[in-house]
Amino acid sequence: MSNIKKELLYEMLTKMLKIRYFEEQIDKLYMKGEVHGTGHLYIGQEATAIGAILALKKEDVITSTHRGHGHCIAKGADINLMMAELLGKKDGYCKGKGGSMHIADINIGNLGANGIVGGGIAIATGAALAIKEMKTNQVVLCFFGDGAINQGVFYESANMASIWKLPVIYVVENNKYGMGFPVSKAVNIDKLSKRADAFGIKGITIDGNDAVGVYDTLSGLISEARSGSGPIIVECETYRWKGHSRVDPERYRTRQEVELWKKKCPILRFKKYLTDNNLITSADIEKIEKDVASQIIKATEFAMASPFPDPREATEDVYA
Repeated sequence: MSNIKKELLYEMLTKMLKIRYFEEQIDKLYMKGEVHGTGHLYIGQEATAIGAILALKKEDVITSTHRGHGHCIAKGADINLMMAELLGKKDGYCKGKGGSMHIADINIGNLGANGIVGGGIAIATGAALAIKEMKTNQVVLCFFGDGAINQGVFYESANMASIWKLPVIYVVENNKYGMGFPVSKAVNIDKLSKRADAFGIKGITIDGNDAVGVYDTLSGLISEARSGSGPIIVECETYRWKGHSRVDPERYRTRQEVELWKKKCPILRFKKYLTDNNLITSADIEKIEKDVASQIIKATEFAMASPFPDPREATEDVYA
């Protein structure tokens, strides 16, 4: 059994549920026409974000992806502001002008989501270089999907990070599909972490649906990166339950495949770990679930009550 403190286990469960309930609510709001444009839901991948990000220190930073709501919540984002942003409201993180794929919160160490596949990789590597030059002893977690690992920016960034021994961990969230293209047809290796060999750095593949395993593994790797050992590639094998985006017909996979992965639900797995080891009671879990559900309702009410931004207003203060 892991040595994770009970308080942290409660936080992990709370935030995993917050991600799940938030995304489910966004899905409903899309169907009602309250959220415009597209969106990429994180349902099914909660253990990776929670296990990895909660292993960081508060001052450490992350870069996110187009499927970034889970990373935002795990790093401590305000779900009221997130909900308002997704509804295009003035009280949102970007005053309603950034939408789903551009939420950032520098104050909590979230350098931002990114609508460009692999767009956060160079940003994370640059941040790691700045950290090393300023000697602030921080670590950067750089999240990206299996589709992004074939982008040129990854090779250039990982190569520089290797040469300069930068404190960055590249977290590959392998959810088995780059949009609708299976990872098995996109690469000719069985583990994406093997790409680390080309840069002379450590690479490891782990079960991304095991919150405890992700936390324990990343805790050790983050300590290594902080000590100056250089960059690391961590492949977290997981699965997204929903389509790539809201307009995805999902013709590339079967319903049976999706249902098989739903049986591997990271939240149910974590709950079982907690109850089997007498770390939390079923009553406590129910209380946490009700509390989180209430927070999502309040966030929705906050967003619905928020005004739309005036298109005539200047935008230079969006990130102020």
